[in-house]
Amino acid sequence: MFYIYILYSETLDKYYVGPCQDIQARLQDHLNSRSKYTKQTKDWVLKYSENFQSRAEAVRRELEIKKKKSRKHIEYLILSNSIT
Repeated sequence: MFYIYILYSETLDKYYVGPCQDIQARLQDHLNSRSKYTKQTKDWVLKYSENFQSRAEAVRRELEIKKKKSRKHIEYLILSNSIT
């Protein structure tokens, strides 16, 4: 199983979208400064995820979300299918 996930940092007021195979392990990577973009702060919180059968599907969906370049779209996804 593969996933795309959206993290949020209140400190930076930014979202991060990425693909992975293990969401909890990947979140720990972000919280422990093992990701260049997210090492600025340690308050990342998982806000949204989707699961896929293949890595290719997950990456395709990640690119679809990022291509929109829209904070409103990300917030719509979170509000429409909240995991928190």
